[in-house]
Amino acid sequence: MNRLTLYRTLRQHVKLSEKRSPVYEQNRTAKILIYILSGFMIAYMMFLSVMMSIIANSTTENTPYEFLFGLLPFFLVADFLMRFLGQQTPAQLIKPYLLLPIPRHACVESFILSAMVTPNNLLWLFITVPYAFLTLLFSSGFFVALGFVLGFQLLIIINSQNYMLWRTLILKSMLWWIAPIVLYGLLFLPWLIHNFNTFFNNYGTLGEHLSFWHPLAWLALILLLIAFFFINREVQYRFTISETSADDAHATLKNVSQFSFFDRYGEVGQYIKLEIKSILRNKNMRNSFLFSTVFTIILSLIISYTDIYDDAFSSKFFIVYVFILNGGMLLIKIMGAEGNYIDGLMIHRENILQLLHAKYLFYCALLLLPFLIMLPTVFMGKYTLLMLFALMFFAAGPIFMLLMQLAVYNKQTIPLNSKLVSKGNVETNWFAFFAEMVAMFVPVALIAILSLFLSETVTYTILLVVGIIVVALRKLWLRNIYNRFMARRYQNMESFRATR
Repeated sequence: MNRLTLYRTLRQHVKLSEKRSPVYEQNRTAKILIYILSGFMIAYMMFLSVMMSIIANSTTENTPYEFLFGLLPFFLVADFLMRFLGQQTPAQLIKPYLLLPIPRHACVESFILSAMVTPNNLLWLFITVPYAFLTLLFSSGFFVALGFVLGFQLLIIINSQNYMLWRTLILKSMLWWIAPIVLYGLLFLPWLIHNFNTFFNNYGTLGEHLSFWHPLAWLALILLLIAFFFINREVQYRFTISETSADDAHATLKNVSQFSFFDRYGEVGQYIKLEIKSILRNKNMRNSFLFSTVFTIILSLIISYTDIYDDAFSSKFFIVYVFILNGGMLLIKIMGAEGNYIDGLMIHRENILQLLHAKYLFYCALLLLPFLIMLPTVFMGKYTLLMLFALMFFAAGPIFMLLMQLAVYNKQTIPLNSKLVSKGNVETNWFAFFAEMVAMFVPVALIAILSLFLSETVTYTILLVVGIIVVALRKLWLRNIYNRFMARRYQNMESFRATR
């Protein structure tokens, strides 16, 4: 089998694996909703392209290709962050082929090449193509417009390879987050050293070289892409092999606190202890918890003690996420870790109900962290106590209630320690993705709509009352989630076993 045939076969396997996924049926409905949202995003990108083309045509200081490339670092950062929503790394897909008599590097190469031509990379054409048509095609000619579009697209593909590298390393250790932060920070270095005009002109010059097919500029980017390809090839392969051949013979037992304080709360207290110990003992859960907590703390401090988000819109927009992200990011995969030992949880009646209750109380308690960090802003006059209480209870109420519905529909086991090659780690649950989008954007939209017709005090009073009511009724809706889970328990248990 030659490599081209192998690449084609592996690509076909990826498509078939999605159809064979335990969550394929529920994904079909969720995907329709995702496609609708994607349509709105594409329309927004084309609208943004038209607006930028109008600005570019009206300015005399910069040419159209200099204008858009002058904003290149902002596009690259946005592209890097958006890829965390769904792009997988090759190491997550290679496990089924490790024992087959085929070149292992060929498998990695196939998935890396597939990542270069993924539809995610083509989304940016909805900005560059309309922009080039409206600004460059008739004034500078077809080949300049083509160079502009292809040059920008090549940078996006390089950025996808950069994401792939750091995403793989981040899965191994959260400390690797420092590297992409520093790397993308360097892109803005001319702005910090000199001024925005210097920063803008430097990247505008790159756009000029690419648009006019300057051989050195194109050669440099092609060599950079090749370098990323071989770096990713080696990193993906080495990390996959090291994880699949990990030796646990020298593993040592750790003395973990008994957390006897929770014994007074009976069975719910025992499950709270289980949640805490799972986070402390298991690498994947610990990394996810640390990432969400650190991110929440940083965002809380930025909002509270800087003036970056002090305008009328941002001050209300980002404060919502301070209370949603910490618990919300972890509840998205609720029951995934328990899929490793779901059979044991099903032994006694109502074990799952007590587990859900414990999880809810634990993640509600985490809301106190951003609340305490932002409490001094009340005395500074930046926010009101009503606003903080309203957002905290609204997150604990409707938002957490929505996310905990995923306990019924999540059917993929989350690996506790192995991260790169475990099949349960592959992101295919579009239903959970849709729920995540609703939790992220509906509260902001609701506040914006209420603020149009009501005062700020009335708006946050409504949110507070709704949140308190939902929290007070938690036993009713947790019981409802439990009953629905038990109604489909055999289907879920089978899927949990299949994805271990």
